[in-house]
Amino acid sequence: MLNFTYRNPVKVLFGTGMIAAIGKEIPAGARVLVTYGGGSVQKTGTLAEVRAALDGRTVIEFGGIEPNPSYETLMRAVALAREENADWILAVGGGSVMDGSKFIAAAVHHEGDPLEILHSRGRAVKQALPLGVVVTLAATGSETNSGSVVTHLATHSKLAFSHPLLYPRFAVMDPAKTLTLPVRQVGNGVVDAFVHVVEQYLTYPVDARIQDRFAEGILLTLIEEGPRALSEPDNVDVRANLMWAASQALNGLIGAGVPQDWSTHMLGHELTAAHGLDHAQTLAIVLPAMLAERRDAKREKLLQYAERVWGLTPAADETRAGGDARIDAAIARTRDFFERMQVPTRLSAYGIGTEALDHLLAQLQAHGMVKLGERQEVTPEVSRRVLEACL
Repeated sequence: MLNFTYRNPVKVLFGTGMIAAIGKEIPAGARVLVTYGGGSVQKTGTLAEVRAALDGRTVIEFGGIEPNPSYETLMRAVALAREENADWILAVGGGSVMDGSKFIAAAVHHEGDPLEILHSRGRAVKQALPLGVVVTLAATGSETNSGSVVTHLATHSKLAFSHPLLYPRFAVMDPAKTLTLPVRQVGNGVVDAFVHVVEQYLTYPVDARIQDRFAEGILLTLIEEGPRALSEPDNVDVRANLMWAASQALNGLIGAGVPQDWSTHMLGHELTAAHGLDHAQTLAIVLPAMLAERRDAKREKLLQYAERVWGLTPAADETRAGGDARIDAAIARTRDFFERMQVPTRLSAYGIGTEALDHLLAQLQAHGMVKLGERQEVTPEVSRRVLEACL
């Protein structure tokens, strides 16, 4: 196991009706900027519950944070927070709202150009407003980590950053709030969480047995409960397991002391920036091709994944070729799982063909993504082969 430092300060308020507990977490008299995305939090009554929980505090609202939140939109929220002297932020929504709100929290009192926060990957953060979150979509795990991804429309780039000051002070996780989600968002959420786990788990062995078993447990839960969320849309127990799995997938625990990959995410970010695909859609496209391309470098963990997650046990007389067959089967089952979650896994399903590849590769190089993966072996040439296999 690699050396590591692990800390997670987020207070989790989990269960039905927990929005009412917000009043105990934000000081009386606070000036709270409530951020959200589209109109769903209003239609479902979630925003009304939040307003009631914030009784006695000054509430300033900013809606319209889009999927893959843009720097340009978020700077309007920053301007509002400054104008209204907000001293708390409460994000109500999914990963995009939470990610965007982390940027707002860091930018409100930032001295200098707020773009420095993005370009420095968070190193420029010196202070941040306290942030709470109300989760309405189980997917990114942003509620229990300090990371964020923001899109800069002017440069067509998605920029990731993190800082310890950006951990939410608390996270309200009410599984019932996910029951009204459309099928597309449910499927996306399961795929997103699944690939988060894989990026930390499917690398190479370092004898981190606890992390491996935790990761495999999350993957098995997603495989079991993901399809049930589609076939049993009113089952709040299923949604509770999915919500907790998504949070555990990226709260730092399974990534402590192990090598991490994240090359699938980097290629996926470019697909989103260039073609507007949902984040999870890009992950479903790229991951099977990436695993197939890097099967030799990931061989030991792929065989472990095949056996422990998909139940593909070796025959007594298995040769190396037999192991290759199990790897093929594990990758095929991964692709099939994404398809069962109604998230297509080919570029062609989204109308993207060979003509798009040169631009995607040029953007990867422009953004310095030329040595990706756990051993920095994913060069532009490897990325091209992966993208070609995604067609």
